[in-house]
Amino acid sequence: MTGTVTAGLDGSPQSIAAAHWAAREAELRQDRLHLVHADDWPTTALVRLVSPDEQRRWADTLLSRTSDELRKRHPGLEITTSRLSGRPAASLPAEASKAEMLVIGSLRLTGVPGSLIGSVAMATISATERPVVLVRAATSKGKGETGPGTGDEPVEGTGPYREVLVGVDIDQSCDGLLAFAFDEAAQRGCTLRVVHAWSLPLGFTYTPALDPGIPSDVERGVAKTLSDLLLPWREKFPSVNVVEKAVVGPVAQHVLDAAASADLVVVGRRIRRSPVGAHIGHVAHAVMHHADAPVAVVAHH
Repeated sequence: MTGTVTAGLDGSPQSIAAAHWAAREAELRQDRLHLVHADDWPTTALVRLVSPDEQRRWADTLLSRTSDELRKRHPGLEITTSRLSGRPAASLPAEASKAEMLVIGSLRLTGVPGSLIGSVAMATISATERPVVLVRAATSKGKGETGPGTGDEPVEGTGPYREVLVGVDIDQSCDGLLAFAFDEAAQRGCTLRVVHAWSLPLGFTYTPALDPGIPSDVERGVAKTLSDLLLPWREKFPSVNVVEKAVVGPVAQHVLDAAASADLVVVGRRIRRSPVGAHIGHVAHAVMHHADAPVAVVAHH
């Protein structure tokens, strides 16, 4: 075993889906899976107010039941469990620092502000520099069908996995982001789709009337810069089929549009030292809240 994939459990359908996603990820990586539950998880409709002893028994049962189910599905996978003391927003980042990645459940934004899982996810992502993957529970679409969310529904005729999608900014260093995305695509043996969104500078708004070729020249320059950015990664991961696209418009919307055909969406969070705490960019924030596919948030410089 080369490392650990850690998954946080709170008993919600989202966290169970996260544990199953993490098990497949650990098996792909030949890592072990570590399931954790924070004893001081806030009380909600999912986690009712009970005595400390009853809460511990409930947590132990949750961890044991989930690990037993995952061992049946993944008999060769090493699985460990533990209960954590303290609030999850504090204890989960500490666990993440010891793992290859942390996987937690997440609710899709539905207009209800301040959901528990959303607040825990946001606080955890802000507090760790390790990749954090947010997984939603599958949604029922009818008899024998499941909707997007767990990332494990094979697409017929394309093998067991669909695309890995990553949004990049060619004007910033994104080696950490690309390293993660290429590695995930290589592990799965699937296509990596790279999206960069751009727009003409404001000063060019009226220039095309004078020279209609300027937008085309800029577009070719952006496309070449993107290709140059990806070239060393193509050479490092020759088995990965890369589809790159530079598009005009808001990057978050383009990533969300492309996410419909992806098993995993990868977005970056730039590491900034700030007196008011860590910052999650608007693109990562939008994708985290609105994408149906699992979303990996990768902190990078």
